[in-house]
Amino acid sequence: MEINLISGALGAEIKGVDLKDSSETNWKTINDLLLEHKVLFFRNQNITAEQQINFAKNFGPLEKHVYVKGREEFPEIIRIIKKPDEKHQWGENWHTDVSYNPKPTKVIILRSIKIPPVGGDTMFSNMELAYETLDSELKEKIKDKKAIHSSLGAAAFVEAYKGMEGNGNIDEYSNSHPIVRTHPETGKKILYVNSMYTKRIEGFDENESDEILKKLYAHQERLDLTCRFKWTENAVAIWDNRSTQHQGLSDFFPGRGLGHERVMDRVAIEGDQPI
Repeated sequence: MEINLISGALGAEIKGVDLKDSSETNWKTINDLLLEHKVLFFRNQNITAEQQINFAKNFGPLEKHVYVKGREEFPEIIRIIKKPDEKHQWGENWHTDVSYNPKPTKVIILRSIKIPPVGGDTMFSNMELAYETLDSELKEKIKDKKAIHSSLGAAAFVEAYKGMEGNGNIDEYSNSHPIVRTHPETGKKILYVNSMYTKRIEGFDENESDEILKKLYAHQERLDLTCRFKWTENAVAIWDNRSTQHQGLSDFFPGRGLGHERVMDRVAIEGDQPI
């Protein structure tokens, strides 16, 4: 097995591992690497949908998205599609998946089906490192504080994409989570807010909450906390949704003459309540 770091902050590309092997031994090796590097990348993984699901089940029960309809034959898989004539794609802003849920997603496994010849990379940011590098004054302000995460508008957002289909659910979900959560496996502190779903900090007035969140978001997006992955076909990314944020870059849209389709298969594993 060969491990190549993607950046100084997080991420590693792993060679010599076959994701068709869903054995506990293979999974434990990958899980240990995941806890260390936060996001792992594997190329030339010509796996089937069944094999993607089988490997994912090692992490725990699979999660169905609250708004997006899964594939007919594999409801656990969301097929993420950006059509050639669409300017935007699903998940293009910095976020942590479904942080509005009471138990947000634990791990994501994303497999490339069709990629554009240029652009469409995915960026990740290390939220453990974001907390570690936060200035002491801001750390003190958010100590023991909670923030409200909401799915407001998310259901309609899905329908805005031609290749994506909602599951009919239009309910709004809102939950309060610690701004600094503790990773259940490593015990590390994580900065747990994101600009897509976090709405306000409890215990502060609107102006102060907005000011603090704006500073936290800017800090989370610092380039020295990130890594960037260039997709190839049959590549797989596995990331810890508890300790990272991510965004899919929309830099291949028609306005630049780059009208290409991007297709990915996503499987998610149920998480735990942040504490």
